[in-house]
Amino acid sequence: MAVMAIILERRIARISLERLFGVVFGVVAGLFCAALVSLVIGQAGGAGSNELHFVQIVCLLLFAYVGAVTGASKGDLLNLSALGGLFGAESSNRAQQKILDTSVIIDGRIADIAETGFLDGAVVVPQFVLHELQMVADSPDSMKRNRGRRGLDILQRLQKMPHLKVQIVSEDFPQIPEVDMKLIELAKVHKCKVITNDFNLNKVAHVRGVDVLNINELANSLKPIVLPGELMRVFILKEGKEYNQGVAYLDDGTMVVVDNARRMISKTIDISVTSVLQTTAGKMIFGKFDDRAQNAAAAGAATASAATAMDRPGNAARRDQAVGEN
Repeated sequence: MAVMAIILERRIARISLERLFGVVFGVVAGLFCAALVSLVIGQAGGAGSNELHFVQIVCLLLFAYVGAVTGASKGDLLNLSALGGLFGAESSNRAQQKILDTSVIIDGRIADIAETGFLDGAVVVPQFVLHELQMVADSPDSMKRNRGRRGLDILQRLQKMPHLKVQIVSEDFPQIPEVDMKLIELAKVHKCKVITNDFNLNKVAHVRGVDVLNINELANSLKPIVLPGELMRVFILKEGKEYNQGVAYLDDGTMVVVDNARRMISKTIDISVTSVLQTTAGKMIFGKFDDRAQNAAAAGAATASAATAMDRPGNAARRDQAVGEN
């Protein structure tokens, strides 16, 4: 009984409030059904029989167990916030909590977002995420070691923000080896969101019914909107994959593929946007470089410069003298 009590205590510590209420409601419903069945059996078989008492006890235990299992499996469907008071406040606080993934901590942009005030409330960092971050910081690879140390610095930066509360939770799921699946299970238990920039974790979390805040999707949504036909001024950095293509990048990292710009590498040119492609990795802009328009503009600028030079006082006098001689 002591071992069963310890196991039950650990299970209750990890169970959500909704599931706990589901277990209680299920047990109560099971006991009520067992009482009805026992009443029917007692009326049919008479009273005072030992076999009858045994059947009634078996029905009591069986219905209580079935009710507890059913309530535990369906307890997540309960909406405790509708009750108001303490339950409504706790559900609201849990909904405002956000779990940080290892990748988003190493990325570092989460600290900049928090400093602007778009991220507030409580931020949850599980102990297994800290352990993974420490393993990256202790890696023999210098690149991984620097990334892990940067992630630890980002955590310290988040903890120093007065409007943000960073909570380190020790809750773990030993039966699940993958860190991503542990994050999903923790988010399901606490009814909160996961902040990440991992593409695979984003897809798996959506399949498992967990809300995800993706930093990459936020960055893509903040990129400027470009319409076909607009003019842009870009710096051609390298050659494209297709024939006679050049590749440029905007300040936010958006790739710009320019046709007819291969010979304009390492030059700044004006292009006309032809199309915009939105992909899972980000946004791509396709444009076209019109060398004839560029040459015409350059010739016009040269003509204007020459006319301006002739309109100067000294040049005007020499021009008038030449006209008089003629």
